[in-house]
Amino acid sequence: MGEIIMSNIALTRYTRPTPVQKYAIPIIKNKRDLMACAQTGSGKTAAFLLPVLSQIYTEGPGEALAAQKSGGQDNGKYGRRKQYPLALVLAPTRELALQIYEEARKFAYRSRVRPCVVYGGADIGQQIRDLERGCHLLVATPGRLVDMMERGKIGLDYCNYLVLDEADRMLDMGFEPQIRRIVEQDTMPPKGIRQTMMFSATFPKEIQILARDFLEEYIFLAVGRVGSTSENITQKVVWVEDGDKRSFLLDLLNATGKNSLTLVFVETKKGADALEDFLYREGYACTSIHGDRSQRDREEALHQFRSGRCPILVATAVAARGLDISNVKHVINFDLPSDIEEYVHRIGRTGRVGNLGLATSFFNDKNGNITKDLLDILVEAKQEVPSWLESLAYEHQHKSNTRGRSKRFTSGGFGARDYRQTSGGGSTGGFGGRGGRQPGGHGGNRGFGGGGKYPLKPHNGATFGCGFGGNFYSSDGYGGNYSHQGGVDWWGN
Repeated sequence: MGEIIMSNIALTRYTRPTPVQKYAIPIIKNKRDLMACAQTGSGKTAAFLLPVLSQIYTEGPGEALAAQKSGGQDNGKYGRRKQYPLALVLAPTRELALQIYEEARKFAYRSRVRPCVVYGGADIGQQIRDLERGCHLLVATPGRLVDMMERGKIGLDYCNYLVLDEADRMLDMGFEPQIRRIVEQDTMPPKGIRQTMMFSATFPKEIQILARDFLEEYIFLAVGRVGSTSENITQKVVWVEDGDKRSFLLDLLNATGKNSLTLVFVETKKGADALEDFLYREGYACTSIHGDRSQRDREEALHQFRSGRCPILVATAVAARGLDISNVKHVINFDLPSDIEEYVHRIGRTGRVGNLGLATSFFNDKNGNITKDLLDILVEAKQEVPSWLESLAYEHQHKSNTRGRSKRFTSGGFGARDYRQTSGGGSTGGFGGRGGRQPGGHGGNRGFGGGGKYPLKPHNGATFGCGFGGNFYSSDGYGGNYSHQGGVDWWGN
């Protein structure tokens, strides 16, 4: 990856790649489009940042630098310089965008590659001033990026790398029009010229179909079962009536110790404020985060939680996706979510990158709709299953025989593999058939190849499967560092 990037990896004390990094990095370095599914907390951020930063550093700013210096009508308003980032990372929330930016700063240290971040809810003037100092890799939320583009502050003409992180969450939040505006209706190079990567813990059908529009003959990478939970997390489900939840929560907090970082999830903003006030009155140092708090308040709450000054954080779903706090010991679902995907993401805030964690969920009659999916998750992760939960799941299935097993969360379900495997041989523009134990079937003219089914060797207990978009992928020959062969490089050295 180059001497500087490798030295920065050493400074961050990364010693060995996680499974998703082991497979994603050579795919990206080989300039293939990628759709990657991995358990939350598996190191997805570094999996795309490291190869993208390495390639930006090696190739240099090129035409983007010349366009920025040329001035003229392409400049932003008031004579300010318009920035042309070489890479764009889109994230659904402010918190996730900031985390990706901080990771990018670490990996880009001393490399002349300058990351920037723009997101809503913060001073746009300060973000514009930061941009004007130079921007090679831009991390952004979709709404603020569209605003910056309309102000003439950012041009995507030379954006060679596009990353969509937590893509399912962005669609859940209604960002699809902004994403399509950014990717398809502006000056960004088309697919096939730019390199596009999609990373997420889950990939429902809607996202996989979106990938067909944004990605070119992509490789589908699944590390672990899509939508699964880590076996590093001990999951406990306890029956607690609504009126008993607060006293049960106090018992849990006393058992885990006041200095252990504990994340408590509730369903509503009002509930978050009320629970924070209750814990404060009980003598616990705690804070809360939800959508009605200002960006400054949210950042301060996260800082207090990370530092241990307030080791209890009460949160709504806004904090569930993407938050990377490495030493969270306990996640408590004070209120269970209404769907299993949200459950997977919530408990994924603990047990991250190989660490052990504990997740406790309060269950009662109001949570009947999640019973069967929750049972499946516990069984697959080899967790203890309460007998009452098995009985409830049986009753629920008996009442709704037509529902059957949840397709998205079983190993044979739709979301667990590349959707291109489900079609027969392709015709013009079609999809390749499923290839059995051979490389994927051949699509027709401009079609996609089907997903191959080579079972690759597990790494640290994780299973790995890969569907190949038309062309067979080989991992040979990606080792070694880049070297510069004399003369002046792209950066003017």
